[in-house]
Amino acid sequence: MGATLIEIALAQRSVLWREGLAALLVREGDFRVVVRPTRLEDVWPAVRRRRPDVILLDAELPGVPPVDAMCVQLCERRPDLKVLILVERWAATLGALTRLAPQTGFLTVDASPAQLIDGLRRIVDGKPVLDLELAVAALSAVDNPLTDREREVLVKAMDGSPTKAIAAELFLSNGTVRNYLSRAISKTGARSRIEAVRIARDEGWI
Repeated sequence: MGATLIEIALAQRSVLWREGLAALLVREGDFRVVVRPTRLEDVWPAVRRRRPDVILLDAELPGVPPVDAMCVQLCERRPDLKVLILVERWAATLGALTRLAPQTGFLTVDASPAQLIDGLRRIVDGKPVLDLELAVAALSAVDNPLTDREREVLVKAMDGSPTKAIAAELFLSNGTVRNYLSRAISKTGARSRIEAVRIARDEGWI
């Protein structure tokens, strides 16, 4: 009798990472990648349509809502769904993200293939997954709601640079910059980018 097939939603922003991870997972034999959303707003429709067992989620996936809010929504809508997030150990939102444990698992983006495979199996089995280095980093992390990219875009907006100029400087599309600014404005409770910059500076987030 064959092993039970574990179906995975692979939500990664980088084509290279996405294809590399898919190839790695398929080699396991009992893993199958069933959907590959590339933006946060596409995650829930993909999960609802394909009903994977687990989602391997990029903490810096572009789009809305923020990753931590997305995880809360996923757990509310699909209590049986397991979530494993790949995150930078120095990410600005590390503290907020790791508070979602143990319902959500966490590994660093530089975890080894063996650690990733083991983490996926553990989270599917209902066991906690939290990289020790991430746990230590989270304890000392400043509770900053902004992601690294949102902070970077806000910093560029401090001098009043238009969206097009910020996009060109950061090698991003105009739409991506607008999304980052919109998320930063929402997270800071501001009504404009100027107010968002002021609040973020006052709070020490940028």
